[in-house]
Amino acid sequence: KKMLEFPIHSIRVLDIDEHSLFKLKRSVDDKRLRLLLGSVNDIERVDMACQDVDIIIHGAAVKNVDITEFNPFETIETNIQGTMNMIKSTMNHHPKQFINISTDKAVSPSTLYGSTKQIGEKLIHWASDHINSTKFSTIRFGNVIETRGNIFELWLEQKQKNMPIEITDPKMKRYFFHVDESVSFILQCIKISKGGEIFIPKIKLYNIMHFANKISKNHKIIGIRPGEKLTEVLLT
Repeated sequence: KKMLEFPIHSIRVLDIDEHSLFKLKRSVDDKRLRLLLGSVNDIERVDMACQDVDIIIHGAAVKNVDITEFNPFETIETNIQGTMNMIKSTMNHHPKQFINISTDKAVSPSTLYGSTKQIGEKLIHWASDHINSTKFSTIRFGNVIETRGNIFELWLEQKQKNMPIEITDPKMKRYFFHVDESVSFILQCIKISKGGEIFIPKIKLYNIMHFANKISKNHKIIGIRPGEKLTEVLLT
């Protein structure tokens, strides 16, 4: 929606979620929007989507920690092989820029998800060194509050059912910021990138209880899940 405020020719949205594309079409009435159903794991579909584009923003990932730990093959296929497919398509079509969206969990990773995102960052850095026709860079974010499947979605659902909201550990600290801030940061990075960077925004580190208490005072401590850190780190 933000990019459509600029005098661009078109935006292509490639997604495996048909319902999300349907909702996007209903909420954005603009002929410049192109909705493409497909997966980053399908190299032919990716190659078709990348024809004649100037800028690629790669945000596809399997990210839920529990699901990724239980489904390692699918996680690796999407987060690593999918990124490789995107890079291969840039070698065929030579866009001007490639922006890879990464996560604080790629720093000293303790989960499979974090490990795959760290490898994704390394692949983008390799591409920057070896593919001269495109400027490759990575943006490493913390938690974007409005994304799907986040802790706030779970807490609000639990509150609506009059259940205690689940907290892994009251000492847990995470980086949080809003989707409009993340969008503005991506657009800034597109403007200033020279290739090879890992861009890291300044984000406040919050104790998880800061947000939990705003939603409910009724808590249930369930303990840290395997591989989780008490405090995430953004900067290597």
